[in-house]
Amino acid sequence: MERDYPLEKVRNFGIIAHIDAGKTTTSERVLFYTGMSHKIGEVHDGDTTTDWMEQERERGITITSAAVTCFWTPTYAGTDKTKKHRFNIIDTPGHIDFTVEVKRSLRVLDGAVVVFDGVAGVEPQSETNWRYADEAMVPRICFINKLDRIGASFEHSYATILDRLNKNAVRMQIPIGLEEKHEGVVDLLTMKAYYFEGEMGNKVIEKEIPENLVNDAKKYREELIEKIVEQDDKVMTEYLEGKIPDIEILKSILRKAVIANKVFPVFAGSALKNKGVQLVLDAVVDYLPSPIDIPSIEGINPDTEEKEVRHASDSEPFSALAFKVATDPFVGQIIYFRVYSGSLSSGSYIYNPRTRNKERIGRILRMHANDREEMKKVFAGEIAAAVGLKDTITSDTLCDEDHPIELYRIIFPEPVIQLRVEPKTKADQEKMGMALNRLAQEDPTFRVSTDMETNETIIAGMGELHLEIIVDRMKREFSVETNVGKPQVAYRETITGKAEVEGKYIKQSGGRGNYGHVKIKVKPMDMTVDPDDLPKNTKREKGFEFINTIKGGAIPQEYIPACEKGFKEGLDRGVLAGFKLVNVSVELWDGTYHDVDSNEMAFKIAASMAVQDACRIARPVILEPMMKVEVVTPEKFMGDVTGSLSSKRGLIEGMEPRGLNQAVRAVVPLSEMFGYMTTLRSMTEGRAGFTMEFLRYDIVPNSVATSIIENRK
Repeated sequence: MERDYPLEKVRNFGIIAHIDAGKTTTSERVLFYTGMSHKIGEVHDGDTTTDWMEQERERGITITSAAVTCFWTPTYAGTDKTKKHRFNIIDTPGHIDFTVEVKRSLRVLDGAVVVFDGVAGVEPQSETNWRYADEAMVPRICFINKLDRIGASFEHSYATILDRLNKNAVRMQIPIGLEEKHEGVVDLLTMKAYYFEGEMGNKVIEKEIPENLVNDAKKYREELIEKIVEQDDKVMTEYLEGKIPDIEILKSILRKAVIANKVFPVFAGSALKNKGVQLVLDAVVDYLPSPIDIPSIEGINPDTEEKEVRHASDSEPFSALAFKVATDPFVGQIIYFRVYSGSLSSGSYIYNPRTRNKERIGRILRMHANDREEMKKVFAGEIAAAVGLKDTITSDTLCDEDHPIELYRIIFPEPVIQLRVEPKTKADQEKMGMALNRLAQEDPTFRVSTDMETNETIIAGMGELHLEIIVDRMKREFSVETNVGKPQVAYRETITGKAEVEGKYIKQSGGRGNYGHVKIKVKPMDMTVDPDDLPKNTKREKGFEFINTIKGGAIPQEYIPACEKGFKEGLDRGVLAGFKLVNVSVELWDGTYHDVDSNEMAFKIAASMAVQDACRIARPVILEPMMKVEVVTPEKFMGDVTGSLSSKRGLIEGMEPRGLNQAVRAVVPLSEMFGYMTTLRSMTEGRAGFTMEFLRYDIVPNSVATSIIENRK
């Protein structure tokens, strides 16, 4: 079986944005114009293709990313079918509680369309998503949407992109009219006006530029051409000599610059009013990379630990990354994966370097949101889903056993909020364990643990809505009824000083005893050092560093791993209020052993005791999650809103006009933000709203720390 589309005609891209900027509406237009759906679903009607979960349709938000495959012939190609391209699209959530979906999607995508609200411009989650795309080095094109809304301003939104995201964004279009007068767009490369007529705007009509926009179009075209020719010295020289390059040359230079993340083209329109979406799809073809345009994927050979590379080619050994686990009520567990090299047939075996086991692929599916199409084979550069993998989790590599490679894992943020849950009946008890386990497999930012003292089940996630959806899914998908406690903050502890102690564990009970003795130094981790530059005797994990400077066999080598394990266990329970200790560097520098009585358990216990004693001396403090909060409010309530945020230990960082409203940006502790929506609504006659996302952990003030410690007793 051969591939049906050559690699250069494949585009893997995501649609990312802040909540309510119009991602799902844009995705629905894409499906309609590419012929994948014959009816446009609307978020407000609850009948969209990509938002298929009941919870998504009820709330009008996206919760899980949905993968869709469709096909597009650029509008300028007419009926030339040789220009047809395959799109693998992922529609991602905008709500901060589901930010993991954006992060893992960007890891496997080659490009992204970033959607902005034409009134608000860049919003907090736009910045977070942009940062994730920067980390993943994903090329982007921008779409300023909702230009039909009251208060819409293309220039304001464009200015916020330059100001907050990247100075290298450049206008490709300007809108024809705004608000209810928004009729179409002017393309600055072709210097033509485009209108969208017919049923659902499916006919793209090219006309001359309206007279009132000609001067603006000429001015902005000059800016655009200057930005493009800057990327090529030879063309730049010719341009300075007065020669204007033709459109094909400009497109070719711009494509290279976009793929290198040096330029970010900006487009205009209104997805809801069916204006501009087809030209964004043309831009995906023209400027976003195919799998062969991006750098080859790197990984580690699990046998030799040497760096290896896989190129986007069907002839290379198979390698793929599992980026999402989902449960389908009809086919069971589905693993979404992106193929980087080689090909895979249904019924064949893959090797998982994490488990060192082989697994058989039962079926391969091409996903259209929650609809499935069976495939016999997938090739390099494709996104598909596998059925039949029992022991594969998010971020696992799937590869050829004869040519093993482990691709770099996706790093996920830590949960910041917790809930206690208990089953309502005995029958729910067993089902709850299974449901929580299944949901934790699907979502790497959702954690389940047991409180050792009370034996209660604690679930942790990225926010109140995240955990609310988890509890709702347990009820609907697994028929588990639960009682839920109040949300609690996931505090942490750390140290601010240094300490040096020794830990001894000596136990004689007749016959063979136990003897472990370690000498350690603890200090705060130096986060400024790049992990790649750490000395050979240093191991760094999330929130913990282990330095082994034992000399002359003071402790035999076989007991060192037991010591490291003991340090980790000792840091699991903090010394002030029992919260996990993080960012602690532990140096094991001396100790003694007994020829007969020493064993791994004795050294593990000695290490655990020593690290607890050391942290008590090293000026321990409690850390709390700080949230980046943005409140959008009518101006007359500004004083009340800023006063309220300040009373919550918030630090006001700035204010700015946002359409007819004002936006207040602040940093506030998460513990002060529970139930804030109710407070805000009553304070502003229900007219204000806010968004919140995790920023960092900060030290808790002494007065607050005292009450936290008291409450834990």
